[in-house]
Amino acid sequence: MDPRLKPRLAGLSGAEAARRLREEGPNSLPAAKRPGIARLVIEVLREPMFLLLCAASGIYLLIGDVIEALVLAASILVVIGITVAQKRKTERALEALRDLSSPRALVVRDGRQSRVAGADVVRGDVLILSEGDRVAADAQLLAANDLMVDESLLTGESLPAEKRLPGEGVPLQAGKVFSGTLVVKGHGYAEVAATGPHTELGRIGRALREIEPERTTLERETARVVKLVAVFAVGLSVLAALLYMALRSGWVESVLSGLTLAMAIIPEEFPVVLTVFLALGAWRIARHGVLTRRMPAIEMLGASTVLCVDKTGTLTENRMAVKEVFVGDAWVGLASDSPLSRGAREVLSHAALASELAPFDPMENAVLAAASRHSPEAAQWRAAWRLDRDYSLSETFLAVCHAWRNTEGRAVVAVKGAPETVIAACGIDATGSEALRAQAGRAAERGMRVLGVASAEWSERAWPADPRAFAFRWLGFIALADPLRPSVPAAVAECRDAGIRVIMITGDHRGTALAIAREAGIGTEGGALTGAELETLADADLARAVRSVDVFARVLPEQKLRLVAALKSAGEVVAMTGDGVNDAPALRAAHIGVAMGNRGTDVAREAASLVLLRDEFGAIVETVRLGRRIYDNVRNAMCYLIAVHVPIAGLAFLPLVMGGPIMLYPVHVVFLEFVIDPACSVVFEAEAGEREAMRRPPRDPREPLFSGAMLALSFALGATVLLAIVLLYGWALSDARSGEEVRSLGFAAIVFGNLALIFANRSRSQSILATLARPNPMLWWMTIATFAALTLTLYVPPVAAVFRFAPLGAGEVGLALAGGTAGILWSEAWKLRKTGDRPRFGTRR
Repeated sequence: MDPRLKPRLAGLSGAEAARRLREEGPNSLPAAKRPGIARLVIEVLREPMFLLLCAASGIYLLIGDVIEALVLAASILVVIGITVAQKRKTERALEALRDLSSPRALVVRDGRQSRVAGADVVRGDVLILSEGDRVAADAQLLAANDLMVDESLLTGESLPAEKRLPGEGVPLQAGKVFSGTLVVKGHGYAEVAATGPHTELGRIGRALREIEPERTTLERETARVVKLVAVFAVGLSVLAALLYMALRSGWVESVLSGLTLAMAIIPEEFPVVLTVFLALGAWRIARHGVLTRRMPAIEMLGASTVLCVDKTGTLTENRMAVKEVFVGDAWVGLASDSPLSRGAREVLSHAALASELAPFDPMENAVLAAASRHSPEAAQWRAAWRLDRDYSLSETFLAVCHAWRNTEGRAVVAVKGAPETVIAACGIDATGSEALRAQAGRAAERGMRVLGVASAEWSERAWPADPRAFAFRWLGFIALADPLRPSVPAAVAECRDAGIRVIMITGDHRGTALAIAREAGIGTEGGALTGAELETLADADLARAVRSVDVFARVLPEQKLRLVAALKSAGEVVAMTGDGVNDAPALRAAHIGVAMGNRGTDVAREAASLVLLRDEFGAIVETVRLGRRIYDNVRNAMCYLIAVHVPIAGLAFLPLVMGGPIMLYPVHVVFLEFVIDPACSVVFEAEAGEREAMRRPPRDPREPLFSGAMLALSFALGATVLLAIVLLYGWALSDARSGEEVRSLGFAAIVFGNLALIFANRSRSQSILATLARPNPMLWWMTIATFAALTLTLYVPPVAAVFRFAPLGAGEVGLALAGGTAGILWSEAWKLRKTGDRPRFGTRR
C-alpha cells in the first residue's frame, strides 16, 4: 500500500460526518410514501363491518330516529379512530424494522474502524470493502487487493468486474464502486463520492417511489376467509330479515335484525390479529436483538427442532487472544510481558504477515495484537513492505498465504492456517508430521484454536498460481482461545428442555470443537464428524449420521448446505446460523436462516430470515421463546374470536324463533366490538409467555392454525356460553319481565360471557386461576373499562334509552354474571383435571 494514502485512509472525523449528514441528508433511496390518514380511513370503510354499520345508521336516519343514527355514526368514528391508530402503530413498528434492516457499512472515522448504518454514510467517508459486503455508496477506490464486484444490478453483466486503481491502461470506471453492488472477492478501501439519490442506484430508485408493498400470504388468506364468511353472513341475514317479516311484520325491524346478524357473524378481526401480532411480534423480537426479515419465520420459530450454530462468536465471546506459541518442541505462554525467544517472535511475526491488511476476523486481530506486543518488528514490516500477492483460503488449501516485497525488493512469503495444511506444505516427513499433529491435538483438547505458521523465500520474478509451489520452512504453532459465553450452558439446557437439539458446526479442530461442546452442554456422545469424513458419506448415510452426531468440525461453509439437506431429510425443522457469502445457500435452504448481524456479510443477511443484532446464542434461544409466545397468543386470540362470535350470532337470531323481544340491535354489536377489538389485538398480543412454553416439544409445522381440535373447542366454548345465556333469557321471559328488562339482563350476560371467554382463552392448558399469576396490565384496563361502560348503559337514563335498557338490581346483575360465566366452567374443570394446575403467584418468565 502506498504510504502517501495513509492520511486519506484516516477518514472523516465524527463531527464532520455528522455535519455532512445534516447538510446533505441520509444515504437512502427514495421510499414509497407513507399512507396518509385519509387513505387509511378509506381502507377501513371498505371493510364489511363498517359498510354494515353505515347502512344501519342510514336506515335509522331515514325513519327519523336521529339519536340512534347519531350514536351509530359516533360509534363508526370511534371504531375508525381505533382501527387507524392500530394501523399506524403497526406501520411504526414496520418502519423501525426497516431502519434496522438497512445495509450497514464499515467506515473509518477518527482513524478507527466503525460500523454504521448505511443511511449514515456521508460523502468523504472511507469505506472498508470485504468479500460479501454490499457497497453502501458510490465511491472511488483508494486501495484494492484482488477486488471483484458483481455489478449486474446496474449493468446486467453476469460476470463480476475487476476493480483496480486507475492508471495507465486502466479505465476510469475500473477504479469506481457503486452503491448496491456486491463484493464477491478480495478487499479494499474506497472514498465515498456520492450518496442517496445522487448515486447511480439512486437515480434508478426515483422511479420506484410509488411502489406498493404486497400483502403477506397470511393477510391474503385471512382476507379471503373474511370475505367468504361475509357472503355467508349476508345470505343468512337476508333469511333472518325474511323470517322476521313473516313472524312479526315491520320492514324496518326486519332489516335491522338482518344487519345485526350479519355484523355478529363477520369475523373482521382475523386480518387485524395477524397483521398486528406479526408486526408487533417482529418489533418485540427486535428489542431482544433479533431482526425479522421475513414475517413467516416468526410462525416457524415455535416449530424448530434443531438449532445449527457456529462456535466462534455465537457460543464463544468472539474475543480471541493468542495464549501460547509452539516453537522447537515446547509450548511458550504469552501471559506475561517477558521477552520471547527469537524463534517465538519469528512465529508471531510471520503469522502477522499472513494476516489481512484490514482484518475483520477476530483471530487475525488477536494475532496482530500479540505480534505488536511481543514482536514489534512485525508491525514495522507490514507498514513498510508491499503486499504483492494474496493467496486466499480455499477448499483445497486451508490456509492464508501472503507474498511480500521488502524495502530491498526481496520476496518474503508467510502462511498460516490449518495445522495439517501447513505441515503438508512444509514437506515434513511422516514421523515429524505425526508428532506435530499430536501437539496440535493436545492443545485443541484444551479448547485452543491451533494454527500452523511457516515461511518461504522466492527468487523468481512472477508469483506461482498455487501457494504449494513455495518451499515452506516450518516455524511453529500459535494457539488461541475464545472463552465460552457464561450464558450458553443455561441456554443449551433450556433448548434441551424444549425438545430442541443444538448442533455445533465449526471450522475448528475436532478436539477444540468437542472441548467447547462439552463445556456448553452440547451432546458429545456421538463424537464429532469432520468435513473430510462428511465428504465420504453418501446422502442417505449422512442423513442417518446427523440423527446422533451433534458436533461437526473442520466444516467448510459449502458443506453446511449438505448438512441442512441431511437434517431436513431426517425430518428435522432446521434453524441455521451463518455469516459468510458461502453460508447464503445453507441459510436459504434452512427453514429458518439466521445471519450474524455484527460479523455477517450483507449476502448472508439478505439470504436469512432473521438477523442477530447481537451475535450470541442466547439471542437465538430468546427468539425461539418469543416465537412460541407469538404463535400461542395468535392461536389463543383466534380461539377467542371464534368462540365469542357464536353467542353474539346466536342471540341475534334465536329470539326470532323463541318469540321474545329482540336482544341485539346494531348499537349493541358495536358496544361488543369495543370489547372484542382491543381484546384480540392488544390484550392477547401483550400476554407473557407461558411457563411451559420452553418445556414442551416443538409443534408440528404441518399443524394448521385452525386445526379441527381448536375449532371444535372454540365452537364448544361459544355454544355453552350461548346455552347458558339463552337459559337465562328463557327464565326472564317466563318471569313475565318487560322487553327492556329481558334485554338488559341478556346483554349484561353477553358482556360477562365475553370477558369470561377472554380470561379462559389466555391459555390452552392453564386455568383462569393459574393465569392470574401472569401480569397483563392491558387486560385489567380493558376489564375495568368494560364494566364502566356497561354501568353507563344500564344506569344513565339517556344512554340506557339508546340501548333500550332498564336498570338491573344487584341480584339481577349477579344472575347475569353467573349466566355469562357458567358456560366456561366445564373448560376450566377440564384444564384442572388434566394438569392439576394451581396458581403460582410471582412465577413469571
